[in-house]
Parts: sequence; structure tokens; C-alpha cells
Amino acid sequence: MTGLRQVLALCVTLTWLQFTCAQTQEVICSGTQNALSVTGSSQTQYTLMKDMYSGCEIVMGNLEITMMEHWRDFTFLQSIREVTGYILIAINQFSRLPLDQLRIIRGTTLFEERFALAVLVNYQKDGQHGLEELGLTHLTEILEGGVQIVQNKFLSYTPQVNWLDIVKDGASEPCDEACAGPCWGSRNDTCQILTKTVCAPQCNGRCFGRSPSECCHMECAGGCTGPLDTDCFACRNFNNSGSCVPQCPQTLIYNKHTFKLEPNPSAKYQYGSICVAQCPTNFVVDGSSCVSSCPPYKTEVEKKGVKRCEPCGGLCPKACQGTGTPSRQTVDSQNIDSFINCTKIQGSLHFLVTGIKGDPYNNITALDPEKLKIFRTVREITGMYILSIQSWPETLTDLSVFSNLTTIQGRTLYRGYSLLVMRIPSLTSLGLRSLRRINDGGVYITGNRKLCYHHTVNWTRLFSSSSRPQRRQKNIDVKENRLQSQCVEEGHMCDPLCSLEGCWGPGPDQCLSCKDYSRGGTCVHQCRFLTGSVVSHNNVSILSCRFGANKCVVCASLRDGPHCVSSCPEGVMGEKGLIFKYPNQQRRCEPCHLNCTQGQPIIGIVLGVLAVVIVGISIFVMSVLYRRGLAIRRKRAMRRYLSLEPLDPGEKGAKVHARILKVRELRKIKLLGTGVFGSIHKGIWIPEGDSVKIPVAIKTIHDRTGRQTFHEITDHMLAMGSLDHQYIVRLLGVCPGASLQLVTQLSTQGSLLEHIRHYRDSLDPQRLLNWCVQIAKGMYYLEEHRMVHRNLAARNVLLKSDYMVQISDYGIADLLYPDDKKYFYNEVKTPIKWMALESILFRRYTHQSDVWSYGVTVWEMMSYGAEPYSTMRPQEVPDLLEKGERLSQPHICTIDVYMVMVKCWMIDENVRPTFKELANEFTRMARDPPRYLVIKVRHNATPGSSQAGYLPMTPGLDNSQMVWPPASRSRLNSARTVSESSEGRGTLVELEMSEDLAGSLQRKRHREDSAYMSQRDSMSGVLSETPSPDTEGEEDQNGYVLPGLGDSPERGDTIDRSRKQTYHTILRAGVGVGEPGGGDCSFDNPDYWQSRLFLKPNTVST
Repeated sequence: MTGLRQVLALCVTLTWLQFTCAQTQEVICSGTQNALSVTGSSQTQYTLMKDMYSGCEIVMGNLEITMMEHWRDFTFLQSIREVTGYILIAINQFSRLPLDQLRIIRGTTLFEERFALAVLVNYQKDGQHGLEELGLTHLTEILEGGVQIVQNKFLSYTPQVNWLDIVKDGASEPCDEACAGPCWGSRNDTCQILTKTVCAPQCNGRCFGRSPSECCHMECAGGCTGPLDTDCFACRNFNNSGSCVPQCPQTLIYNKHTFKLEPNPSAKYQYGSICVAQCPTNFVVDGSSCVSSCPPYKTEVEKKGVKRCEPCGGLCPKACQGTGTPSRQTVDSQNIDSFINCTKIQGSLHFLVTGIKGDPYNNITALDPEKLKIFRTVREITGMYILSIQSWPETLTDLSVFSNLTTIQGRTLYRGYSLLVMRIPSLTSLGLRSLRRINDGGVYITGNRKLCYHHTVNWTRLFSSSSRPQRRQKNIDVKENRLQSQCVEEGHMCDPLCSLEGCWGPGPDQCLSCKDYSRGGTCVHQCRFLTGSVVSHNNVSILSCRFGANKCVVCASLRDGPHCVSSCPEGVMGEKGLIFKYPNQQRRCEPCHLNCTQGQPIIGIVLGVLAVVIVGISIFVMSVLYRRGLAIRRKRAMRRYLSLEPLDPGEKGAKVHARILKVRELRKIKLLGTGVFGSIHKGIWIPEGDSVKIPVAIKTIHDRTGRQTFHEITDHMLAMGSLDHQYIVRLLGVCPGASLQLVTQLSTQGSLLEHIRHYRDSLDPQRLLNWCVQIAKGMYYLEEHRMVHRNLAARNVLLKSDYMVQISDYGIADLLYPDDKKYFYNEVKTPIKWMALESILFRRYTHQSDVWSYGVTVWEMMSYGAEPYSTMRPQEVPDLLEKGERLSQPHICTIDVYMVMVKCWMIDENVRPTFKELANEFTRMARDPPRYLVIKVRHNATPGSSQAGYLPMTPGLDNSQMVWPPASRSRLNSARTVSESSEGRGTLVELEMSEDLAGSLQRKRHREDSAYMSQRDSMSGVLSETPSPDTEGEEDQNGYVLPGLGDSPERGDTIDRSRKQTYHTILRAGVGVGEPGGGDCSFDNPDYWQSRLFLKPNTVST
């Protein structure tokens, strides 16, 4: 039993190897495209077919078998495995077609543009012979097209075939008992192999069994023997040495180390459905494919023995479409002008009776023989070259109109032939004097009663050797022409100067090669050196006759030194200047005298030079003045349009600065970004009636709810247009419409967030603190004008210069939702991480909720652009804030700066500082930046723990563990997050709150007298660092706070000592982190949450 298994395994292995070898060494042959038409007798057709398809495995084209008798032997078709076009079996009498190995019909071309398999009228009329079985026992797939089987009188088993398993989407005798399903015939070896309809649902294509694990590879077509891409019967796309691949190895591959495209040593070209290392000789390489002709914008060139399609340097050689299509069957008087100046014919050339003598039914007149001289420019025919002439002008005795034809590619053949000349009574010689190569196909010359010289041609010399082995023999079928003996008797022989390779006609210019020498395509007896003519001997160059113009014995025109020239040099640049010469009587060029000025007086030359200089200077001055005038007019226009003027004549009292713009005045250039409320573009504003182009930023507001229209100017738009402050982005204009467009100043330096991320290593404390001051002042200006921002973040702060920032995107939410003061958001674009807790929970937006966002913005700046709560999803942030967690202290901040942020994040909005207080606080800090921000020199600095966004709450320390550093202006070494418990106790500011907490919570606070300022005023004896009026002047003209002028060393020492005493007071009071004292003030107390989450003005704390 073991031995039997080994034998079976060996058989399977040999079968697989045989199949692999068959795939890697395919024998390819060309198909036909004759449809139902035939040429010649039945025997001629059969002979041609047998020669074309014997041993063939892949038919590159169509397989057409028509009008064959019942006794013909078609066993030579058994080797065909694949047909790329269609199969036509029509009007035959044989009983069975032995295409047993055929597995796939690709259907790249379809019969009647519909069918990939057509079996028509295959029976003998009034006889007993006809097609009984198709014999396609291994056909498993038709990629494109359908099946047509009609009028086959004796065909019985076709309806038994499951065509749904073969094609993509067609009363008979029963099949043999051995067949479990459909069949192709009556025998037990004609059972149909099913590879599609029996597959498991998991298989996307074909299969080799019913199990889910028995699916064919996705690149297989027609079935397989295993799951690998080498087990396919045929390939769906390309066959690469036995493996089915989606595409052949490309000629260029990307090198990820050098970041360049480099030649692929394993590159192959696409030839039909096969990957080949070299294209056939009769094909040309275009990129990574073998094509029959180059596209119109490329020309065919040969490099290193390979024909390639290369882009034309200028105008491409004219390539014309040949004949053979239904609308262009022959060359006639109506289409012959389309061949003027053609150098290449893409296709075929047919000369038929209807073209030569005319076609009265189609109103086509007879062809003028002189018109045929148009074809003298043709040098190459890429398709099949057919001269199937039933009539030819009697005045023409040869085919000399094709005297310049050099190559017949033969990329498509007519029954294996690429040159056919037949039945031309007046033809005495071929006259194809320049024809030197027939790349593919045979020669068929017959029925020309007067034709001579054809028997002298060495036809095998014209067939070029291919780098790819060709199976088909080159047929030379020259018969039934004038006998050679008769031609010799009549003197129709080659010229004596021709070699033994033959000639195309009489005369020395019709030789295939010369016996002695050749000059201009004509054979000569000797080389005439004295005439200087260029000659060659047997295609070998004669060097003595190929030298330049300096070797001539006698010059035809003039001589300049040793060279023959057509004219003497005039004004040619030489080593010592311009050279002028004149011809003497001996026709030699002599130099002009040194004082000669080429016949022109010196005064004229000087005046001409001066005129040119003056005109050049005038043009230059005028262009400079013109450009300067344009620049001045542009500046005046921009100043006029950017000046402050009312938006509407009736709104002069409101000082509205923006304008009403029209849609046609705005041009969007580039998308800068998108956000919650819409998108922003870089664009230009071209005022109506003017040509000035003003660069602006265009913000398009989109209302995703569909509740708002912006066709009218609202009060809120007027309010936004009236704002003008150095720290906010000014609104230049409003463009109403379906989508509101706001036109603002264009910031070329981008947002503050991008700037601090990109230049983090070069930022200094002074600049950071001044930016905080400027943002606070800008927000205070918005607060004075009752404008709530709702979306304050570092990304919405723009840089006007390196030292000045401006706030943008203010008031947009009020434009969208002016009634309910709400806007809807999604998880991706909503600024939840910047929003106050009352805004998240109750959607209440006030200036104090903007203070919360201001604190997050300052945290972004101090963390060099880190994302807040980066490790958390937006929906998790409200729960984190309710638990009392806050963003951690940035590494560069001291406790003073950090506590300002913490005050901005207080739950009670009335306890948060106002923007005026924040501006004053950061102004004070900006006067001594190193005391509040500690920035060390970083080398390859990376974000610290501040980028984590938050840290979990930690238990408080008891009194014995609390140790405060000697100086308050130092960094907080603890990395813990400030929770609401630490907001209430354990810091300097918390002591201020603890003195009068109950009273501060019971009374209503105004924005001008916030809890933050009240707490600072209660500690005025300890901290008297609020800026005094005389220190407000310590700013430059742009509002930039100057450092080091407001604090003296003595004042700093006093503050340190007073702060140290304050810290000891805190320790003695026993109010430490986590102390139970002050329970009402603890945000960890659930009762506090119920009573003091959001205090109303009339709420009283108990």
C-alpha cells in the first residue's frame, strides 16, 4: 500500500512539473480575423491553418475554423490551451473538434462584438455529416463575452453543459452514467469539469473541490489543481514563469534607501497575458508592455537592438491608419488623400476593384494612377501588408509607388502571410527596391502572368531573426507567375552590377545588394573618387570617400582655406573678434582689411550704438517709473479699502468698520483648514471697479443644522464689524449668502500653536508672558463689547509678528445660534477639552467660561503646544473635571503662574479672575520673567510629563509631612495634578480664600470685583505686587511689557520674607492638603456638589 502511495505521489509530481514547464515555455501563434470570409480553396485554408497551429499552445488572437469538410484531420489543434480572442466554428462538416486541452477563452475580441464562442451551421446540407460533439472537455472559463450555438443539426450534448460554470452569467440525450453532472459528449471521458458552481461560499472565484479549503488562488482562471498561484489552469491577468500575478514585474522599482526609482533587474514586459523578458521582434516596447504600434505622441526608435516607443522631439513622423475596416475597406479616390506625407501605415493596405475602377453604387469614382505616388513616402507598414488586387492601372507595370518601403512588421497576419500580391495582369516586376526586412509572416505571390524577377530574390534574407524563438516557419508561396525560362528568354534578368541576392526589377537601382559599389542606392562599377561622391561597397563604408569638405579636390562653390564652403563668412566670431571675408577671382575667401567696417561709415555705427543705448535707458527708466506708479496706486487703494468706514450709511454712530462684499469680489486660492463652524481659505479681495488685489483670509460659515440663512445683515454682524483692537483680528468685510463669508486680515505667520511647536527651543520667558498679557487684553476688549468668544484656544490665536498676537474666530457661534446660545458639536471637532464645565454640562457661555478656556490656552503655551488631556477621549473629560482633576503643572512654570491657571479652572465661575485682573497679573510677571518661568537650555528636548494632559489625584499630606521651600518663586517639584481639594487649600491663594470664604460665597460678585481680586486685596499687606499706575508705563509702543523696571532686589527680598512667614502661618493654621477642615469648601464633598456646583447670585451657603 505504501508503494502504491509513493507511485501516486510521483505521478502527481510529474504532472505538476509537466504543467509548470508547459506554462513557462509557451508556444505562441497569431490568430486570424477573417470572420466568415475566406480566400482561396478549402485545401489552401486547411494547409495554412495546419501550419499556423501545429504545436501552438496560446493563440494570440482569434481561432476561426470555417468551411471544412468532414474528412479533415484536426488533431494538430490538441495542443491549444488558451485563446485570447474568440473561437468561431462555422459552416463545417466534421463530427468532432479536438480542442480537449483548451481551458480558457479570454474574449479580448468578440464575434459580432458579443460572443466569445460561436458555433454556427455545422452540418452538411442534404447530407449526414455534421458536428456532433464540441470536445471542449477542459474548458472551464470564458472571461468576457457570451456563447452562441445555433443551427447545429447533429449537435446533441450542448444543452447538458452547465454554461453558468463557464461564462460569467446559457431535448438532449442523457450523459454517461460515469458523469455525476453535465457532459460534453456521450463517452465517459467527456464529463464536464465544474470549477465554479460547486465551490464553497468562502471561495471568491474557482475551486478544485467542494471544501472551503479547496479554493483556487484569486489570480486563477478556469480552475486549478491546488491553492497556490502556480496551480492554476490559466491566469486571470498575467502568467509570470508559471505563477499567476496581477501585473508583470515593473521596469522600475522604488529603492526605499535612496528614495529613487531604479531599473528592475527582474523586469518583464506584458505580452498579451504573458510576462516575457523580451518582446517579439515584430512588436515594440512601450513602457512595460509589448505593443503593435506606438501612440500618436511617440515614435519608434531602436536602442541597443530593442525597438522602443520614445516621445517625439518635435513633430512625430506621420502615422496613418490603414484599410481593412468596414468603413475603409480599400484605397479609393475618396480616402487616398489621407495618406499624404505618411511615413508609417498602422494596419493594412488593400487595393480592390472597387477602389481602382470605382464603385458607382457608393458614388466612388475611379482612382487616378498618379495619385498612387502618394505612397512614395511610406517607409513602414506595421500591420499586414496586403496587395490583393483584382484590378490595377494598366499604365503601371510595377509597385514602384512603394519604392521607399523598408519594413513590413507583420504584427497581424492574414492566414500567416504579411505580403500578398496576386492576380495583377499588367505586373512585370515588383519594384520594391528599398524593402529589406519582413519581421513576421510569409510571402504569397501568385497569379501574376507577366511577373518576372521574383525568382531571383533571396526571400530568406528579408526575414529577420527574432530574439524570441518562433515556432512558425516563414512561408514563401511564390507560384503561378511567369516561368523563369520565359523571363530569361525575354531578357528580364537582373542588372550585372547586382549581387547574387537578386533584384526587384530591371536596372542597377533595383538590386538587393551591389556586386561592387553603391552610390545613392544605385550600383556602380567603380568608386569615382574625383567627384567626391559618397559610396559603399557591399554595405561597408569606404572611408576615403566619407571625409569632410576639407578633402575635396575641387570645390563646387568657394574655398575658405582647406574647406569648401557655399559662401564666405560674414560676422563670424573668431579668436580675435568678428571675421569678415570676401571671394576673390579664384573663388577663394580672403579676409577684409582691418579698417573695413563692413561697408558702413564709422559715424553711422557710433550713432546707431548711441541710439540703442539711449532707447534702452529710456525703456528701463519708463518701466521703473511705471512699476513705481503701480505700487503707489496699489498702496493708496489698499489704504483706502483697509481704512475704517461704516458698513452701512445708517450705522455711522456705531462706528462699523467692515464692508458689505459681493461674492464676485472674493477669490479663494488655498484651503488653510477646517473647524467646528466651517472652513478658512487664503484668498484675495478685488474691490468692484478696481484692479488692486488685497490678500485676505476668507472664513466660510456652515450651518449644519439648516436653521440659519445669512442673506441679511444682522445686528451681531454689525457688532463684529465695529470691533477694532490691536490684539484681535479685524473683520474687513461680510459677504452674505447661503453660506456666510467673513473676510479678515491674513496672518502670514500662522497660528500661535504652530509657532510654539516649531520654535519651542528659541522661546524665552519674556515673550511667553507678553503673549499671555496680549491675549488677556484682547479678551478684555471683547468682554467690554459684550462679545463671548466660546472657542478660545492657541489654534485660534494668530501671530501678527514675532512679538504680537491677535485673537481670531470670535463671535462665530452667535452668528449660527443667536437665540439659544448653543451650538452642536461632534466628538472629532468639538473643543470640549478647552470648555468650562458649565458650558459642557449646561451649555452656558459667559465671559467667565472664556476665562476657563484662557487658562487652557496658557497651559498650551507653557507646555509648548501639548494637547490637553491627550490620553483621554473628549466624552471622558467632564467626568474627570467633576472629580476635581485638572491639568498638571507645566515644567517651566513656577507655582505662581500655575495657580493663576488653577484659578481660571475653578468650578464656581464667580471665583475665577476677570480678564482685566489676568492682564494685570501677567503684566506684573512680565516685568521679571525669570522669577516666574524657568526655561533651561534644551538639547533635543522632548515633551515632558505635561504632555500627558493630567495626572490622577493623590492623597493629601499631614502637617508633619508638609515642607515648603524657602523661596516661593520656584518650580513645584511634585508632578501631581491639582485637584479641587488643592484648589481649596494648601496654597498661598487658598489662605486668602479661607479668611472670608463664607462671606465670599454668600454675596453676589460683579465682573469688576471678582473673588480673585477680593482675595488679592485681602492679602495686600503680604503681597503688594499689583502694578501701580506709574509702572503701567513700562511698555513699548506696541504694548510689549519691558522687564526689570518695576521690582528692586530689596522689594524682592521683602516679598520672599513675607511669603515665608505666610507659609509658616499656613502650617500653624493646620490647613494642609487633604485636611478635613473647611469641609464645606472641599470639592470632594458630595454635599458641596449638590449645593455649590454652580452658585446663583441669590444662593446662600450654609
